[in-house]
Amino acid sequence: MGVFTTEEILRTVEMIHKENLDVRTVTLGINVLDAARADSNKMQERVFKKIVNKAKSLIPVCNEISRRYGIPIVNKRIALSPLSQLLEQHNETTALALAKTIDRAAREINIDFVGGFSALVEKGWTPGEQSLINSIPLVLSSTERVCASVNVASTSAGINVDAVRRMAEIIIKTAQRTAEHDGFGAAKLVVFANIPQDNPFMAGAYLGSGEPECVVNIGVSGPGVIKRALEVKLRHQKLDFIEIAEEIKRTAFRVTRVGELIGREVAEALGVEFGIVDLSLAPTPYVGDSVGEILQILGIKSIGAPGSTAAIALLNDAVKKGGLFASSSVGGLSGAFIPVSEDAALSLAVGRGDLQLEKLEAMTSVSSVGLDMIAIPGDIDVDTLAALILDEMSIGVVNDKTTACRIIPVPGKKAGDKAVFGGLFGECFISPVHRPGNSGQFVKYGGRIPAPLRSLHN
Repeated sequence: MGVFTTEEILRTVEMIHKENLDVRTVTLGINVLDAARADSNKMQERVFKKIVNKAKSLIPVCNEISRRYGIPIVNKRIALSPLSQLLEQHNETTALALAKTIDRAAREINIDFVGGFSALVEKGWTPGEQSLINSIPLVLSSTERVCASVNVASTSAGINVDAVRRMAEIIIKTAQRTAEHDGFGAAKLVVFANIPQDNPFMAGAYLGSGEPECVVNIGVSGPGVIKRALEVKLRHQKLDFIEIAEEIKRTAFRVTRVGELIGREVAEALGVEFGIVDLSLAPTPYVGDSVGEILQILGIKSIGAPGSTAAIALLNDAVKKGGLFASSSVGGLSGAFIPVSEDAALSLAVGRGDLQLEKLEAMTSVSSVGLDMIAIPGDIDVDTLAALILDEMSIGVVNDKTTACRIIPVPGKKAGDKAVFGGLFGECFISPVHRPGNSGQFVKYGGRIPAPLRSLHN
């Protein structure tokens, strides 16, 4: 990476102090597949030791580099290789014990979250993957820091409909087991199409095949920075869409440069490889740090009104282009997130009825990720939830992009009520679901929806 200019340094300082710029996460990827053992206790012991040995310096290193540069690092996390691959000789009891061991390791070294309680079942599933999936409700309700993800679809394989329906059951059970916290367990579970192997953001982070033994991936988020840049520009001059896109690209460039600087410093200090910078506009519940507010700056006064999808498309594309120009190591998801509970403006739009589930689904076709941190009524039936997930997976498969569902059925609450998750997970009004109970026959065909034509590109 080239040397920062004086102008870049001064502008970065301004972004930190006035516009909520931060490094959202430093995520250390660790391969634990060498810990596989037929003896459950020995396997857990090896996993625990490897996590602690590899990550024991992560917090001190991040804190020191944060102080040195004056750049906040909000979260320090770990992403493990898919734990389903350790469970082929084991059952659900071992899966739960392994998750608790990992939770204990994270607590010992003060890591925020651990991803990698994951399975990739887009074309079918093995006994180990089934054991992991079946254990998810117990795992997410009895651990504090473990996050789970399951990939049920890909452009090359199609959609595993049986896995989708099973995940709908798992989501509902997980929410019910954490009913006292508005079903919060489901907020730590993501269902994916085309899951990225180097994503540093939770709850979907894991270390994929082909990744190094140990690697640092960085997630940088700057919705407040982009909002402020557009606010200033549009206040002083009239811009067309090309000029708006250029301003977003320039701002994304600067944010990505900050991420790469921090990532390389952390990796060097830990003695591991540097992986990627994920420049994703991941909002927080705080005012001024919102993707929804960017849409309002662009003239979409009621988020969800006609034009909202085009605005997200413009934003997502410009962010990716700016990031790619700033670094040869951009990866993960990189784009605009629209997690409802984590974005104050989006949550309010849902509460007013401006932003409905169908419009959110349309917007996910041009954004990063998908139906993210959306609360729905707790009495949703399995087939309707499965059909909702199927729709989102189809968007990812047909368009050859990552899409995901982090949907939370809130036990005992209905559309219009509020779900409160706390911290960076925020709160949101519960979205109504269109005509529940009318998709059962479709979902019950089961099997696999074939891969689309565009998968044949060799």
